[in-house]
Amino acid sequence: MPKASSFSRFTRGVRHTVRAFASTKHPVLVHIVPMRRCNLSCTYCNEYDKTSEPVAIDVMLKRIDKLAEFGSSVITISGGEPMMHPQIYEIIERIRHHGMIAGLISNGYYFQPEKVKKLNEVGLDYLQISIDNVNPDEVSKKSLKVLDAKLVNLRDHAKFKVNINSVVGGGVANPEEALIIANRAVELGFSSTVGVIHDEMGLNKGLTDREKEVYKEIKAKGTRSYARWNWFQDKLVDGGEYEWRCRAGARYLYVDEAGIVSWCSQQRGTPGIPLLEYTHADMEREYITEKWCAPTCTIQCVHQVGHLDAWRDPQISPADYNNRKGGKGLKKETVQQVLSAE
Repeated sequence: MPKASSFSRFTRGVRHTVRAFASTKHPVLVHIVPMRRCNLSCTYCNEYDKTSEPVAIDVMLKRIDKLAEFGSSVITISGGEPMMHPQIYEIIERIRHHGMIAGLISNGYYFQPEKVKKLNEVGLDYLQISIDNVNPDEVSKKSLKVLDAKLVNLRDHAKFKVNINSVVGGGVANPEEALIIANRAVELGFSSTVGVIHDEMGLNKGLTDREKEVYKEIKAKGTRSYARWNWFQDKLVDGGEYEWRCRAGARYLYVDEAGIVSWCSQQRGTPGIPLLEYTHADMEREYITEKWCAPTCTIQCVHQVGHLDAWRDPQISPADYNNRKGGKGLKKETVQQVLSAE
């Protein structure tokens, strides 16, 4: 598929957003993992290994086709390091073939000019790179010093949107470096966001006073794009909880390399159903039931999706849902029927 223009990407985004507000019956964002292996081993990360093989391309295409049947809007390819998959361009092309928005989350190491141009050709819509520090250290090699030449390649050749995410929190030795990274992103013409490092369950670890200051300074820089959807982090940064309705398993899906649907990357195994066996009834159940981890969750993509439905459909506990179903037939009743019992 030919590369998308900025205007066509914008209009498709508007169309998908309108559709997301109009109906709750489809996933808005899906993270799909074509391989768990990564060329790096950042000490805070639990989303990689060093040995696994890439998922066979025919399997990946079947999963993408299934997500298209669900009416999914945005498919973001994650990892591991997805650029290590030998058929990564074919995966992106299949997503775009179905009219879905194609995104990529990468560590940034693989963006030589010819690869950037190939990503243009297959229609990649957006790329996110998370940079942890200015110089590599024992915690992370995702460093501005190492990646800056690749960022210049992206500036010079990418026709897709690029976002650079800097991070604050435990494991980042010098919070001032997040400011340097954010400034460089803006200088190169990219959008810039700031994230809060979470623990192995995706929950808030808390920030020092200086980390809070840096976080707020980056937020105040007028960063663009979906940064304005990150207000949930403000309470977490100050050590509080955030009350919201997590729609993971319904409006947001995380599909790992084995094809298993989970709430997110940090709650793998729940609900733990293979994508090819997943149903609209499963999505209805996950849409209407509360998630125990929501109050201190820092997974920003799940929060951003949750904002779309924050104004409608109150959630109930899984126990209440099961009691109303008598422990049986969970896949036969709609969300609307459950809500009508309120």
